[in-house]
Amino acid sequence: MITSLLIANRGEIACRIIRTARALGIRTVAVYSDADANALHVRQADEAVHIGASPVRESYLVGERIITAAKETGAEAIHPGYGFLSENADFAQAVIDAGLIWVGPAPDSIRAMGLKDAAKALMIAAGVPVTPGYMGDDQSLDRLQAEADATGYPVLIKAVAGGGGKGMRRVDAASDFADALLSCRREAESSFGNTHVLIEKYILSPRHIEVQVFGDTHGNVVHLFERDCSLQRRHQKVIEEAPAPGMDAATRAAICAAAVKAAKAVDYVGAGTIEFIADASEGLRADRIWFMEMNTRLQVEHPVTEEITGQDLVEWQLRVASGEALPKRQDELAIDGWAMEARLYAEDPRTGFLPSIGTLERFDLGEATRVDTGVEQGAAISPFYDPMIAKVIAWGPDRETARETLADALDGAVVWPVRSNAGFLVEALDHPVFVSGEVDTGLIAREGDALMPPDRPTEEALIAAAARLSGAGPNSGFRLNAARQMEALFLLDGKPVAIDFADASATVATGDDVLITEGGQSWQLTRWRATGVAAGAAADGAILSPMPGRILAVDVAVGDAVVKGQKLVTLEAMKMEHSLTAPFDGVVEALAATVGGQVSEGTVLVTIVTSTPSP
Repeated sequence: MITSLLIANRGEIACRIIRTARALGIRTVAVYSDADANALHVRQADEAVHIGASPVRESYLVGERIITAAKETGAEAIHPGYGFLSENADFAQAVIDAGLIWVGPAPDSIRAMGLKDAAKALMIAAGVPVTPGYMGDDQSLDRLQAEADATGYPVLIKAVAGGGGKGMRRVDAASDFADALLSCRREAESSFGNTHVLIEKYILSPRHIEVQVFGDTHGNVVHLFERDCSLQRRHQKVIEEAPAPGMDAATRAAICAAAVKAAKAVDYVGAGTIEFIADASEGLRADRIWFMEMNTRLQVEHPVTEEITGQDLVEWQLRVASGEALPKRQDELAIDGWAMEARLYAEDPRTGFLPSIGTLERFDLGEATRVDTGVEQGAAISPFYDPMIAKVIAWGPDRETARETLADALDGAVVWPVRSNAGFLVEALDHPVFVSGEVDTGLIAREGDALMPPDRPTEEALIAAAARLSGAGPNSGFRLNAARQMEALFLLDGKPVAIDFADASATVATGDDVLITEGGQSWQLTRWRATGVAAGAAADGAILSPMPGRILAVDVAVGDAVVKGQKLVTLEAMKMEHSLTAPFDGVVEALAATVGGQVSEGTVLVTIVTSTPSP
C-alpha cells in the first residue's frame, strides 16, 4: 500500500481524498496557491507546499512544480482528483517518468478517451453504440455547416477536448450555426487550448446516464451501476442520483455491459465513467442509449455510487494504484437504496447564476446528510476557482425518502453573505417533473423562472425577525407593509421594508440585525431609523462587472439602440463566460469595455439611457 500521497488539487476533492488516506494510514501532502494559503485542505493535510500565484495557470496547472513538491516531501504517489491535471496524459506520464505512482489510468488510456472524436471512433470499433453526427478532420465552417445540415437540427457542437459542460453549444437552425461555432471555439480555446469540434445529433428527450467502471492491473474490470445526471443547467450537472429512475433490469444490464466493454477497449485501470445519452421519449430502452464520452478520472458525483454500494471509491483508487486487485468481484456488488447529490454553488440564481465571492461569515449545512466540502465558516470564496463550495448527499431506502432528506437539508442551509443556489436546488427537487423521476436535461431551461426561489422571505418570517430585533414578543402586532407606517423601518439586504407596529409601545433597538434563513436562502434584516423614502439604486442603466474578469466580446457601440435582454458584453470569470445584458430598452450612452481588457468587480462597463444621448 502507498504510504505517502500528494494531492494535486484543492477544495472539496482534496479534503475528500485526505479523509480516506488518513483512514488508511497514508501521510498526505497538499499543494496550494496564494489564494489557498489558509484553505481547509491545506490545514487538514500532514504537510503542505506552496506552488504559485492564485491563477490556476500559475499554480495548479504547473505540473513541474507539483512533481517537484512530491519529490521534496518524499511522497510516493500523486492523486490528481478531478479537473485541473486529472486527465492530462502528458502530466500522468511525467509523474511516472519521475519515479512516482500515478493514481489514475495509464497515459495511453487517457489519450485514447481524451478527444471525443477519437473516443467515438474507438467505441464504434469496439461495438459500443454512438450518437449520429460528424467527427472528421475538416474543420472548415462550410464543412461543419454542411454536416450539421445533413445530421438535421437541432445539433450539438462539442469541443473534442471539452469537459464539464464547457465548449458545447446547441444549435436549432442553420442560420444560428456560424455564431454558435465561433462562441464554442472561443470557449474551447480558452479552456482547453484546442478549437477542434465535432457535431452530434441533439436528442430532444435526453437523459444523461453514466456508469461507474473500475479496472485493475490484473485484467479485472467491473461496473458499480449507473447514475442519472439529467438535471443540468448549461450542460453542468446540478443534481445527480443513483440508481437511474425508470431503469429496468434488462436495460441496466445492457448499458453496464456496454460500459465494461468500453473500458476494456482501452485496457482501463482505475476509476472511470462511461457517459451515455438516452432518448427517453418512450422511457429508458437499451436500443436508444448511445455512448457520449469517457471521463478518465473520479467524477464529482462519485458519492452517490458510494452511498448505494457501500464502497469507498478513493480507497479503491489507492489500492489499485498500489498494485492490488479490485476489492470486489462483479457478483459481490449490489444496489442498496437510493442516493442523491446536489452541487451547492456560490452563485446567485437571480442574477443569471453569476458567481458570488466574499467571506462566508455564516456557513452551516446541518448534520442530517453527508456533506463533502472544502470550505468552512470564515473561509473566503475567491474569483479564481470553480464556485462549487459543497456537495450535499442524501441516502434513503427509496427515491422519495432520499429526495425529501436532501430537500430538507438544503431548505435549512445557511450561507451568508455569499449568495448560493440552495434555494434554487430546493425548488428543483420539489418540481413535479423531478419528483416523478421523468426529468430530462432540458427541464431547467424550459422551466426558467418557475425554478427561481422567492426574492424575499415570507411575511411570517419577516414579522418574526422584526419581533426578535425589537425585543417584543411574537404577538406584538406587527403588520407587513401596512397602510399606517411609523418612522422606524427595516432594511432587508440593504433595501427598505416597512413592517408596521400595531402596538406602538414596541420600539426597535439599535445596534442589531437578524439573519433570516428560509427555503435555502438567507436575508439580513437590519434596524434602520429614517424618515421619508430611501433613495433608489443609483445609475439604474449602469452595467457593472459583477466580479473581476476579462472582456471576451463587446457587441455594442456608443449610440446603438438596444432592447431589454440584449447581450452587451461577454465577461470571462471563474472559468465561465457570462453575458451582461441590457436592463431595459434604450441607447448606449457610454462604453468602457474593450476586448481583452481586465476589469475589477464593480467597474461600469456600459451605460444605457432611455432616450437618445445628446451630441
